[in-house]
Amino acid sequence: MYIPPHFDEPRTEVLHELIRQHPFGTLVTHGADGLDANHLPFELAPEGAIGTLRAHVARANPVWRELTDGAEVLVIFRAGDAYISPNWYPSKHEAHRQVPTWNYVVAHAHGRVTIRDDERFVRGLVARLTRTHEATQPVPWKMGDSAPEFIDGLLEKIVGLEIEITRLAGKSKLSQNKELRDLRHAGEVLKAQGEHAIGDAMLACAADRPAGA
Repeated sequence: MYIPPHFDEPRTEVLHELIRQHPFGTLVTHGADGLDANHLPFELAPEGAIGTLRAHVARANPVWRELTDGAEVLVIFRAGDAYISPNWYPSKHEAHRQVPTWNYVVAHAHGRVTIRDDERFVRGLVARLTRTHEATQPVPWKMGDSAPEFIDGLLEKIVGLEIEITRLAGKSKLSQNKELRDLRHAGEVLKAQGEHAIGDAMLACAADRPAGA
């Protein structure tokens, strides 16, 4: 991923929080049949130098058979994106030297995968994912709500993946290279249109910018 210095987000703790808040990632692999991409919910665990990702795939999905332990993979996490019109920059109406762009916040987790065809592993993973994502429900669903034999049968149909993160790269493209008034006004327009994720992020960038910068 190309990252100009003004869009770089190198802080591990910030990228970890992005993954926790947006855990539905795109797993990119390269097997015998070439490139493949699978869209999966991930768990971020603290193990390893910069974290470990865990997920599961259907046993019928060939991706886990095409990978070997230790193979390099990439997981992409997105925290939002939004189109930016040049008309939202006050400076455009003075100098007419702005063009459309697209703002976004992403994290790329590079790592080495281990196949975990292990009932205990997938049961624990599914239980933790369930607790995490059901926590906001008025009456959280839990695995114990279903008959044990039903859950056991489903667990037999999935395979676990564990990815030791070896490198994290983050990019927050939020018009930081624009004048403060342009950055702030474009963020306000986005929020007014209901694009709160990127709008709020742009306004936070504006608030953090030193006076006169």
